[in-house]
Amino acid sequence: MALREFTADSGYSWIRLAISMAAGTIASIGMWAIVLVLPQVQYEFGLGRGETSMAYTATMIGFGLGNLLLGRLVDRFGIAPVLAGAGAALSVGFGLGALTSNIYQFSAAQLLIGVATAAGFGPLIADVSHWFVRRRGIAVAAAASGNYLAGSIWPVALKSVLEGSGWRTAFFIIAAVCLVALLPVAAMLRRRPPETALSPSPANAPFGQSRAAMSPFVLQILLAVAGVGCCIAMAMPQVHIVAYCSDLGYGISAGAQMLSLMLTCGIISRLTFGFIADRIGGVRTVLLGSTLQCLALFLYIPFNGLASLYMVSAIFGLAQGGIVPNYAVIVREYLPAREAGRRVGIVIMATVMGMAVGGWMSGWIYDMTGSYQAAFINGIAWNLMNMAVLATILFRTRTPRQTTLATV
Repeated sequence: MALREFTADSGYSWIRLAISMAAGTIASIGMWAIVLVLPQVQYEFGLGRGETSMAYTATMIGFGLGNLLLGRLVDRFGIAPVLAGAGAALSVGFGLGALTSNIYQFSAAQLLIGVATAAGFGPLIADVSHWFVRRRGIAVAAAASGNYLAGSIWPVALKSVLEGSGWRTAFFIIAAVCLVALLPVAAMLRRRPPETALSPSPANAPFGQSRAAMSPFVLQILLAVAGVGCCIAMAMPQVHIVAYCSDLGYGISAGAQMLSLMLTCGIISRLTFGFIADRIGGVRTVLLGSTLQCLALFLYIPFNGLASLYMVSAIFGLAQGGIVPNYAVIVREYLPAREAGRRVGIVIMATVMGMAVGGWMSGWIYDMTGSYQAAFINGIAWNLMNMAVLATILFRTRTPRQTTLATV
């Protein structure tokens, strides 16, 4: 297909989306591996929960920086070389991580893993957004679902390895898979978006208009603040559910299954909220998801039986899965297409910083109180702040007007 024949939402666009989902599923193991091995690493290194959570924080810091830095590279060079480099870096990071002897070395390896993992999220989402107009919401949501597919597939695939051979063997296996699988997938995405897909046009120009002259800078800052708030709240169940189940006596295996269930429901949520975003816009969609997430967090406080935790984790996954991808939809609705990689990267970096702080904060609160109850309350408070910021954005901007789908 010649570039001049490119049509938004075309057959090639959907094929490219499927390949992008595969790339995201492979690369995103870097985010979930640390959650799976957290209890074993804590025991082997003889640390507290808060100290061990430093490694997760390092992963999220790297992931946030990677979304920003790699997003800029995608704007300039395209997604293929960025994904290929990420595959090599993930292999090195997991290999080094398996050889570490203390939490500081382990955290340094996780920082590299986090940077490389970012290639499968924000930069990939930004690239996919250039190939869709009418169905951009569902396309972005599907691309982002690779992250949750990784969270639902990898824990089940590695469960027997973790229980039988330990976390170091699991890290060596992940290193090999990332190198062998990610490079050929990246090669399938070498085609760059046509120049017309990046230029102002009825189909591609920013189409949200500010009722109160909200500048792009102010909107970017508000989206970043909102992202921090929602993801501090989101981090409590996602980061600590395995450890929480272990504390309650249900074991690591139950926690891993619960995490897999949560993220599988998150995939359903992302796709559902993608359809919703195509109809009501990104801001309303994120506010809806944030409200449901807050309600789900409340359910963790009174219910801690095994069956009820499975149920609440499923509800939480259905509530929160569609939140983060739709920040990218908001960026594409209101901000220039040529800056998509950078601006999506900034917002995603903010959400990741929220996950990093939230993961550490929940562990610290646990060490201080001996319970996760206060950590859930802390998450609810940050979630309410997120809802207030989103409500401000909603009332200060118009609903993005409908665009005319044009053949580019």
